Amino acid sequence: MARTFALFHFACIVGLVFSNGEYRERETVSVTASNGMPWPMPQQYSSTSDTFTINRNAFKFRATGQSCDILSSAFFRYQTIIFGFREEVLKFHPKFKAGSLTELDVNVKNKCDQYPYLGMDESYNLTISSSGATLNSNSVWGALRGIETFSQLVLQRSKDMFTVNGTTIVDYPRFQHRGLLLDTSRHFLDVSIIKQNLLAMSQSKFNVFHWHIVDDQSFPYTSNNFPDMATMGAYDSKHIYTQDQIAEIIEFARILGIRVIPEFDSPGHSQSWGKSIKDLLTKCYSSGKPNGQYGPIDPSLETSYGFLSKFFAEIAKVFPDHYVHLGGDEVNFDCWKSNPNITAFMKQKDFGTDYAKLEEYYMQRLLEIVSGVKKGYMIWQEVVDNGAKVRPDTVVEVWKGGYQNEMSKITSLGYKTLLSSCWYLNYISYGSDWPKYYNCEPYNFNGTAEQKKLVIGGETCMWGEYVDNTNVLSRTWPRASVVAERLWSAQNVKDANAAAPRLEEHRCRMIKRGFPAEAVNGPGYCFQEYSIHEPV
Repeated sequence: MARTFALFHFACIVGLVFSNGEYRERETVSVTASNGMPWPMPQQYSSTSDTFTINRNAFKFRATGQSCDILSSAFFRYQTIIFGFREEVLKFHPKFKAGSLTELDVNVKNKCDQYPYLGMDESYNLTISSSGATLNSNSVWGALRGIETFSQLVLQRSKDMFTVNGTTIVDYPRFQHRGLLLDTSRHFLDVSIIKQNLLAMSQSKFNVFHWHIVDDQSFPYTSNNFPDMATMGAYDSKHIYTQDQIAEIIEFARILGIRVIPEFDSPGHSQSWGKSIKDLLTKCYSSGKPNGQYGPIDPSLETSYGFLSKFFAEIAKVFPDHYVHLGGDEVNFDCWKSNPNITAFMKQKDFGTDYAKLEEYYMQRLLEIVSGVKKGYMIWQEVVDNGAKVRPDTVVEVWKGGYQNEMSKITSLGYKTLLSSCWYLNYISYGSDWPKYYNCEPYNFNGTAEQKKLVIGGETCMWGEYVDNTNVLSRTWPRASVVAERLWSAQNVKDANAAAPRLEEHRCRMIKRGFPAEAVNGPGYCFQEYSIHEPV
């Protein structure tokens, strides 16, 4: 059953149709080859006029070094993505003339890691010549990135015949954290949509899925310890992620070399939490009486921290990545100010009327809890802006305007820093808006060389107020790919005019692979246009 699902899933990706009990290729017009330029642009890339033919019925990937399930899965996946399904794989051996290519030798030097992680080695070298095609990498993660690049170099000439030019590539990412945020609270996203997005991420060399899984509007995470949080906090019983589904998403991402970092934002953005956890949220007062409204998590009650300890102990077990995102942004103090118990607590702690100190108190308690379950944490910039003391390995995400000053400040404090301010894809406008994302540079702030080293990457964000299953993929892609290149490629790869033809090619490549990537460069066409798959 699992293999049948995988075949159907990847058939959709490469544009095959399931009909009368078998897969067949869609009818297409003859394809004129594009330039075969990779996206993101490799660090060092050169090609020759030497052309090598590939017959899809005879080509194979071959592991010549370390191997594991991640690499085996990649071989199957890319055989499908590049060539589609074949009638009988390697059952016959046609005679080839000189200049044909029958395999890509993939040599992974070191034993495979179980999960991707911050700082993993994603470098690789790829050579295609008359001697054959070889991909060398230190880790399986580098092999994944190199195989993706190889897939982009191969051009289809006819149904069974493909070509690739002689190529030499030395490649590695500029930044180690290249993330994309999806928000599944404001609008629920199906598991299948999340998987499609993960596949698209891997094909632009993103390596972090920042899963903003819950927020004020809904709580779709099904907790083992607190199951009523989803029962009462989700939109309804259909709009939840079970533990099995979460494990499925994490495993799907692992095979693609993508980390899954969940975000459980507090003390604000937590209205859905309080629907099932008694006295967790602060009661708001008017004229000295509770008015029926609730504010952020109540930081004055020890029961709040008892709940958080048990909850994050579970999260530490469910999500294998070292990091969890704790939010900490946009905390409205009005409800805290209205509550007499909070006022008394402030007096007891000598906070005066500085409610930023109350937020700092809460965040420090929360950070201690998360540290206690051996997790690192990411936070939005407000936590540090409000003076909270955080661990040296904390990752601070800068998202507000005026990011240059904020990046300078955060790095001067010695914290690892991420940039997302200029990469909010949910802000849309008519016309070609991607150049503004392409022109954003994470190092564009005043700071020493040591400060610049603390910038570990960035994230592009698709917040969920106005996207759901119907449009999240088309609105995200290929605009997110623009950010992917700025985070992977060399700093001097920044000319939007030069990038435009490659981005157009990458968009058409995504469409051929089954993604509804929207037009970004004005009028034009792809040789194989997107179409809705026939129903099964």
